[in-house]
Amino acid sequence: MRNWNYVLLGTVLVLAGCTKKLSENKKTELRDELKRMVAADQEAAWVRPEKYKDYSTERWEQFKDSVFTTHKLRLEEIYRKHGFMGFDKVGEEGSNHFWLMVQHADNYPEFQKKILKAMDKEVKKGNANPRNYAYLYDRVQINAGQKQRFGTQVDYDVDGTGRARPKSGLSDSVHVDKIRKQYQLEPLKEYLNMMTELHYEMNKKHYESKGIMKPDLY
Repeated sequence: MRNWNYVLLGTVLVLAGCTKKLSENKKTELRDELKRMVAADQEAAWVRPEKYKDYSTERWEQFKDSVFTTHKLRLEEIYRKHGFMGFDKVGEEGSNHFWLMVQHADNYPEFQKKILKAMDKEVKKGNANPRNYAYLYDRVQINAGQKQRFGTQVDYDVDGTGRARPKSGLSDSVHVDKIRKQYQLEPLKEYLNMMTELHYEMNKKHYESKGIMKPDLY
């Protein structure tokens, strides 16, 4: 009887492993689906597109939440069936799309943590983008009220000069550039200056009205 139990267990393990093997057609199907999903994600994530200009603020926020929630449910289903969407399954672009939508699932921190753990393993195998991992790691930290490791998540001195700064601070400010380099990220100062410039350009009239005529860089 014990031998039959071992055979049954072995069969279950083999079948479980097979669920992650994708045909080329399935890979293409998933890549295409993730591409369509991320297009909607980007509409909801940034400045309200012209076609939604008549939406009230409340309706716009409800729309955004519905997009992110719908995507989270589908991403969770994909992960449950096929595992993390690494380069081997959906290519670099498809993997980036999968990560980006997880990044925006802030209302579901446990889901983000689950994907982060899986992504860590794939990064170590060269099957996922280390930069993306750093961004998701910091996102999880911020959502848990903790300090960041990489400094990828920023807020701005909107009442002052508009400088970007690491939101909630850093867990190791002394070695942050060394840590960032390990994950293919530029030095923190360069990153914060880039984010400061982008923020300034998007809010140029506001800062010029305060007499700030150029980005306040580090």
